[in-house]
Amino acid sequence: MANSIHLPNGIDLVAPIRRWLNSLEIDDVNLAKWLCQTLPARCPFERNLKLWGGVTAHIPPLCKLNPLYDEIVNLRFRALSYLADECELDITVYL
Repeated sequence: MANSIHLPNGIDLVAPIRRWLNSLEIDDVNLAKWLCQTLPARCPFERNLKLWGGVTAHIPPLCKLNPLYDEIVNLRFRALSYLADECELDITVYL
């Protein structure tokens, strides 16, 4: 995977965390709600800097630099799916 941290001998340092995040079972409504509230729906670092009423600079989303970004997005999606499909709750408050 391109977004990994490898030691010189080829060991991926984030692989155990990646496997753990991917293996988490979402089977509790409180955990699913907490994940949806805690994990942002979009990158919190993206900004438009405005000066004199217009956009002068744009800071792009930096979340893709996080080696666990895909796993975190997947975890949030699985929590949303659990709330919508299994619990039949309205998830629009988390979008």
